[in-house]
Amino acid sequence: MDISKYNFEFTTHNTKNVILVVFPFKQILVSELRTRFPSAKWSRTKGAWYLPDLPAVRKALCIKEVSFLTKYLSQIAPKNKPELIRFYDQLRLKAYSQNTIRIYVAEFVHLLILLKNYPVADLNVKRLKDYFLYCVYEDKMRERKLNGKINAIKFYYEKVLHREQMFFDIPRPKKPAILPKMLSKKEVVRLLAQVNNVKHLIALQLCYGMGLRVSEVVAIKLNHIDSSRMVVLIQGAKGKKDRTVPLPVSLLPKLRTYYKEYRPKKYLLEGQYGGQYAKGSVQKIFKNAMKKARINKNIGVHGLRHSYATHLLESGTDMRFIQELLGHSSIKTTQVYTKVTPRSMANIESPLDSL
Repeated sequence: MDISKYNFEFTTHNTKNVILVVFPFKQILVSELRTRFPSAKWSRTKGAWYLPDLPAVRKALCIKEVSFLTKYLSQIAPKNKPELIRFYDQLRLKAYSQNTIRIYVAEFVHLLILLKNYPVADLNVKRLKDYFLYCVYEDKMRERKLNGKINAIKFYYEKVLHREQMFFDIPRPKKPAILPKMLSKKEVVRLLAQVNNVKHLIALQLCYGMGLRVSEVVAIKLNHIDSSRMVVLIQGAKGKKDRTVPLPVSLLPKLRTYYKEYRPKKYLLEGQYGGQYAKGSVQKIFKNAMKKARINKNIGVHGLRHSYATHLLESGTDMRFIQELLGHSSIKTTQVYTKVTPRSMANIESPLDSL
């Protein structure tokens, strides 16, 4: 497909952002477009072919991706725009992950929108407390979300404006001690039995079979898989740490079958336009499988990682090994699984039984 023969326009269609592909009608151009992008659709109202406006599509069409910061800058008052840019630049200089940058910027922008024309740099501790109280009472914000918001705004005042003492007087909401949600081995079997698509099955088996986060699953590249040593490199995971995890023996032949059918180029799991498979798609696969398996638990795909750790612990695997496999910095994080495994409680006799 010769990109120079097509023009592109950006608009919305059925409430979604799309890229119109405009070109003089020639059957060969239509054929080349549909061969390169099988999901391209024709819009009668627009009188043109269109594609979803996604980063992977823009990359394939050699279109420069618009920074997510541009969208936010249009929502805040001119007086605070330079502060948002300074905030964003400092996050990048500190080499925060792209995901953390997006979260921090979104939390900071929430404050800037409420401030309107009031300069964010002029806020004192009292007004910041009032803002956090607003988040609790008006926005019904939970403890974990509020702590994240405090971290983001704290970064601005301490790392951008260098006001180190500003947050000593702002109390932190106590995080609830929530036990990890998990599935039993029988439930995992039922869940996986509902997935017929080989790519979808591989995604879930990677989550459970190696205890991976969804972000780690979609980031696996073909050259990260070492079948001779039966290990997979998990590169640049949470906390920018690399680790290797064992490749399940039962998964290797399935990976080979999958590769022959899909022929991924760079990542093991790729989207229909190339690039990483979407994390949301993996979550959707999991939810659909849960529904089909009739497992009525309020749990996300991350529960497969929790299940992996719990089942290892139940089978007698040393806690330190589990810590390394999960990529936890502290053993305290891993020890939470002792609270959900029946193995740790198996030898405890209730006083009732001794009456």
